Amino acid sequence: MKRNVLVFPCGSEIGLEVNRALANSAHFNIYGVNSVDDHGKYVYKNYIEKFLCMEGDNFIDDLNEIILDHQIDFVVPAHDSANLIMAAHQNKIKAEVVTSIADTCNLCRSKGKTYQLFEKLIPTPYVYQTTEVMSFPVFLKPDSGQGSKGTFTAHSKEEVDFYLINEESLLALEYLPGKEYTIDCFTNKEGKLLFSEGRIRNRISNGISVNSKRIINEQFQKLAQIINHTLAFRGVWFFQVKERADGELVLMEISPRIAGTMALFRASGVNFILLSLFDRMGFDVSVVQNNFAIEIDRALFARYTIDIDYEYVYVDFDDTIIVNNNINTTLLMFLYQARNYDKKIVLITKHIYNIQETLNKFAISNFLFDEIIQIHQSAKKVDYIKNSNSIFIDDSFEERKAVLEGLRIPSFALDAVESLLCWKS
Repeated sequence: MKRNVLVFPCGSEIGLEVNRALANSAHFNIYGVNSVDDHGKYVYKNYIEKFLCMEGDNFIDDLNEIILDHQIDFVVPAHDSANLIMAAHQNKIKAEVVTSIADTCNLCRSKGKTYQLFEKLIPTPYVYQTTEVMSFPVFLKPDSGQGSKGTFTAHSKEEVDFYLINEESLLALEYLPGKEYTIDCFTNKEGKLLFSEGRIRNRISNGISVNSKRIINEQFQKLAQIINHTLAFRGVWFFQVKERADGELVLMEISPRIAGTMALFRASGVNFILLSLFDRMGFDVSVVQNNFAIEIDRALFARYTIDIDYEYVYVDFDDTIIVNNNINTTLLMFLYQARNYDKKIVLITKHIYNIQETLNKFAISNFLFDEIIQIHQSAKKVDYIKNSNSIFIDDSFEERKAVLEGLRIPSFALDAVESLLCWKS
């Protein structure tokens, strides 16, 4: 029987990665709920139209109401603040929270407390006191922040004073000029560290690593073992380090949650949230990873909702399904998706050769189509569309114009097909 997993907030980069990681799992149903109206509703098939306020007095009660209504087995916090609150109230939440114990989450949320705990165990950044003479530049970082959000580099005492006036909780740290790495980790139910590998943070956008690749360094594993031995983790977690000028790795932060860019290792076989869930179910999990070089680059992408109710898809073949002698995989993806939603697909083409033979050449089954209409070059496709509750896809502007103006049927060029795709899972 499938277990039900609730992700909150589901529209965060963390929540979106959890959705991608579990979308095709035969073992779990994914539900998403948010604190704001954001991208989560475009990708979560089981999206709950209710906003939860983490700062509100009724947060746990409202969360439990959703858990009971949807028979949720596991809750995945997808934000540092949500992780902290849920860990602290695990005994009140009517589903199992997939994170480490509250003491670990609480300590990791504070950079100051983290540095104090580890300063004699592993290299930590030097923390300046306000009365000390600073060596500039100085790196200013929120005590309870995440990633590189809210961080500044100050080049003078005046700049330090300016930033501290606006945000008193900023820590003044030594400036580390070297490369920055994230080490993704997994600890099982017995407290054994099963995985710890690093990735370089090549490019950062809005505090998120958007370009990263796998880096092999034995020091990553040594640091991970010390951290895992000192704190009680369960499931997925990560830590970040940065190089001093001499190359020494210095601890920047630890976080007992999933990270969006963990997709890099998921692509090579390490699905952190899946491992965490199976571990919570009592299984003895193991990690199997493909050994190849891999790099990830992330950017903004678009998802759409279109208010069109249609039963039929009329689609062209030449320069539409086949473009430059290659299959248009985006369009094929949509056509198969349309079949999943019980739409009728009609191929309407002026192909001058035997269409069955050409379909076979490109390994496209004629069973994909409910009907195949092959017409003369001089014919007009608008004359062959008999179902008004339809959409039309064709590379030809004149054909689209005729169908749209003559039949009032929505008509799509190839570049607009992406707007028809549904990404909810």
